Amino acid sequence: MPRNERERLHPTPRILRLATRGSPLALWQATRVGDLLSELQDGPLTEPLIVHTTGDDQLDVSLDRLGGQGVFVNEVQAAVLDGRADAAVHSAKDLPSSTPSGLVLASVPLRDDPRDAMVGMRLADLEAGATVATGSVRRRSQLAWLRPDLTFCDLRGNIARRVERAPTVGAGIAAVAALGRLGMAGSIAEVIDPAVMLPQAGQGALAVECRTGDDELIGWLARIDDELAHLALLAERSFLATLGGGCTLPVAALATVTPTTLGGPKSAAMPGGERVFLQGLIASRDGRVLLRRQASGDDPGEVGHRLAIELVEQSGGRLLDDWEDWDHDLRVPSDPQLPTGQPEASEMPRPAERGQLR
Repeated sequence: MPRNERERLHPTPRILRLATRGSPLALWQATRVGDLLSELQDGPLTEPLIVHTTGDDQLDVSLDRLGGQGVFVNEVQAAVLDGRADAAVHSAKDLPSSTPSGLVLASVPLRDDPRDAMVGMRLADLEAGATVATGSVRRRSQLAWLRPDLTFCDLRGNIARRVERAPTVGAGIAAVAALGRLGMAGSIAEVIDPAVMLPQAGQGALAVECRTGDDELIGWLARIDDELAHLALLAERSFLATLGGGCTLPVAALATVTPTTLGGPKSAAMPGGERVFLQGLIASRDGRVLLRRQASGDDPGEVGHRLAIELVEQSGGRLLDDWEDWDHDLRVPSDPQLPTGQPEASEMPRPAERGQLR
């Protein structure tokens, strides 16, 4: 039914307030979710509720010193919990690994490109000792492992500002999805293959949270959910959750979910018979040691949990730096349908030892 006809029959439709940060990228994301909802046959109207976050208010402080995940979402989640908003729209990569009590991760729309991109100059074209602008310890550690000669500097601010300033220092890095959403894909000098730089968990995905018990809204959000993207995000978040708050190391994770052949094994987690493939990484902050493994299975939560334990306990991840705490249940759920192990991981060889840099 056309929206004008719906409004004639229902003159007072529910108007959803979508909590969001006020950056151009965040507003694009909230608008996108609003558009998806409005396209539903009986979908609601939406309006943004702009919320200022800790990360927005302290642009002169590096994200690492601010505390990393949570600095862009805590206040946005609070707006939903206290009733100022009906739902919250996030970049999934900004979400902590656990959802606050009272909220539910109700929708993960179709995911955009999760990869990172060089801005200003290709990686191979950077001279020895060049500077790369990035405040991300994940990006810094992987670049330092690839190119020990590089130096780094922080470059906070919105995407447009970072893209504009990156060439003045040498080069910068940004998410491909963010650049595309803002119409800035033309600034990409090189898209970095995940085999070279593994993305942040959740990168390229949107996450929509609402209050538990709001069945009407949960039903609407389920209709804009992309099942494969949601399952992939569950695996990546399980990886982070198992590492826990005691891990302050650079970490990365990327999952892909593919349907199995007709009649293949199914599980309660993925009744459609899909299979999740997850790559995970832990590195030292200086990039001298980088540990990377992969795992697969038919339960995204179990795969993420198992891969994190393998990296920490079997591959030496616990030895990289000090851990504040490690009190997780190390028993991996057994399932005869799941692979029992992967080749033992070790410190990955530097590019000079493994061949030409991509």
